[in-house]
Amino acid sequence: MSQMLALVILLLILFIGDLVAVRTKAWVPSIFICAVLFLAGYWTFFPQDIVALAGVPPVVATMMMYLLITNMGTLLSIQELKNQWKTIVIALSGILGIIAILFGIGTFIFGYKTMIVAIPPLVGGVVSALIMSEGAKEAGLASLSVFAIVIYVMQGFAGYPLTSIVLKKEGKRLLKQYRSGQLVFQTNKAAEETAAAAETVRPGLKLIEKVPEKYNTDFFKFLRLAVVSYLAYLTSTLLAPVVNVSPFVLCLLFGVIATSLGFLEKQVLQKANGFGFAIMALMLFIFDGLKQATPGMMLEIIYPLAGTIILGVIGMYIFSFIAGKILKVSKEMAFAVSLTALYGFPADYIITNEVIKSLTEDEKEREMLTSNMLPPMLVGGFITVTIVSVVLAGIFVGLL
Repeated sequence: MSQMLALVILLLILFIGDLVAVRTKAWVPSIFICAVLFLAGYWTFFPQDIVALAGVPPVVATMMMYLLITNMGTLLSIQELKNQWKTIVIALSGILGIIAILFGIGTFIFGYKTMIVAIPPLVGGVVSALIMSEGAKEAGLASLSVFAIVIYVMQGFAGYPLTSIVLKKEGKRLLKQYRSGQLVFQTNKAAEETAAAAETVRPGLKLIEKVPEKYNTDFFKFLRLAVVSYLAYLTSTLLAPVVNVSPFVLCLLFGVIATSLGFLEKQVLQKANGFGFAIMALMLFIFDGLKQATPGMMLEIIYPLAGTIILGVIGMYIFSFIAGKILKVSKEMAFAVSLTALYGFPADYIITNEVIKSLTEDEKEREMLTSNMLPPMLVGGFITVTIVSVVLAGIFVGLL
């Protein structure tokens, strides 16, 4: 297969996913449709390396991940992170629910070692899945080594539609409050004016304002984004002998700090005209993981796979519901935040935006929904997938 044919096929799949999401008003998320089509492709005529063949090898996807996560940091101020403490508690509650139910019930149905291998990939991303897969392989558990990868690949099939449903309910609730005057929202323009007034007290922090606009080219925006990403990577390597911190976690933190200091603009990747391409590359890399799931493998582990995901989601719902009640967060938002453990970034960003676009055409209402729904979804995804899952994998692999 030629490179351009591979690229055309993959982009067609991404477009079909978008088309279905638009037609169904996000009831069927685009990521879910794309995952099904990729799976069908790998089981029929796709070359195993079709994503790399199309021009997105892992090294390119990693670069995009650094840039995208740093860019996501520009959406969150330090104050916003402080404001999201409830989100962090709810996300951790959801993970605690998964652990409690899978150890409490799943162990008796599927066995202790199966649950040990299943939990980190279920609440995390590719890193935790690979840690558990390698650990199972070294322990001589070949089928569980495959199980760790497949549960990571398949967990989103439960997470995508459930998240879409609960976010739609949350969005409708917020719109009802907003339209009746119960919910007051400050538009971006008003927020920018307030921020500008605050900045007069700290005039030295707007670093980039000193650069003439004609020099603030797309390449300069990319350069600043890359510098911040590199500093995050460098910090993670310097900390490695003392504590193992994911560079992606630091990218988010450094993005927040760089924006607060005025070194990066908000949504700098969008302003550099690179956001769409970066999302495309990262999406293709995620779906590349589906090549691991052969039909024979799926038949062999379908029962523990389905059971583990169902029990995990039940545990997640119960614990996030309790945490939401205590913290006075709606059960829909609490459940949506905990569900980010099943997929993380960029799916949390994409699904939330799809839902918002489907609920209203009014730009001000979309801004209101975005400000209320996107920050907790992003923070929830980073807490669960990027931070907690890797820590869990490091602990659980020692239990095999």
